[in-house]
Amino acid sequence: MARHAADFIESLRRKAVSNHTITNYERDLRHFAEFLNLRKLTIESTDHVTLRDFLNHLYTDRHLSKSSVSRKLACLKTFFKFMVREGRLQANPAELISSPRLPKKLPAYLGEDETKSAMEMPQGNGLQALRDRAILELLYASGLRVSELAGLNEDEIDMQQETVRVLGKGNKERIVPFGSFAARAIQEYLKAKHSLGKTTPDANGTIPAFLSVRKNPRRIHARDVQRLVARVRLGLKTTRRVTPHTLRHSFATHLLERGADLRSIQELLGHESLSTTQKYTHVSIQHLKKEYDKAHPKARSAKNSK
Repeated sequence: MARHAADFIESLRRKAVSNHTITNYERDLRHFAEFLNLRKLTIESTDHVTLRDFLNHLYTDRHLSKSSVSRKLACLKTFFKFMVREGRLQANPAELISSPRLPKKLPAYLGEDETKSAMEMPQGNGLQALRDRAILELLYASGLRVSELAGLNEDEIDMQQETVRVLGKGNKERIVPFGSFAARAIQEYLKAKHSLGKTTPDANGTIPAFLSVRKNPRRIHARDVQRLVARVRLGLKTTRRVTPHTLRHSFATHLLERGADLRSIQELLGHESLSTTQKYTHVSIQHLKKEYDKAHPKARSAKNSK
């Protein structure tokens, strides 16, 4: 099992699957291997009954949520598909297992005023404040994933065209515009960064766009960006959880509310399937209903009569 799992993970790395997904899959396969060892089973003897027992174990013994179980099943389906494709197994036992039905969650997003407040939260003209403003503005202006922003190099930012070249999921490249507000924030940060001589190439010979603020700076990690957004959230008048992905959701939702078409938003976000982007239409409809209830005379009178 260990050798098969290692080969599978390596195949994911070659496909440029995100580090977050790879970490989750490694953990999921480790849990499955532990389950097989306890049952004195092998990967070769695994069938759909074994997998059902494993899922039942996750629900009853480990008390995992449906979403966690669904993710582990998705991992196993991909793993067994790899095993069949590589000729290591004759059939995929996970094909006979249906994923648990999950409640549909609408993406959380900030209102336009809240987003404006978030952008203005980092104060001062020091390198860290300039960097933090540039990160927040770029996340909201472009809808980048946090991993895409962390992996960004200076030569992938075109200040003249106000665009950024991104290597997204599946090693797919896309060009995303970012607008004048983000351009100003990025320009101020890069100017300060260069004046302090913080332009040393990394091991790959590229100059990271965003650096950690420390004595020996390194490329910023996704976790650093998550901490930044968590600090910003403390200054907002909201009880909701706010993450870098919340800014990505806000980017898409605000574009849709202001008339952008779904296909364009799909391309900007780097979604492979339009169905992934369509979740924002539900958010937009909710927004329209609220505006209707506030503005339409019949809607107001109906509420007042209750």
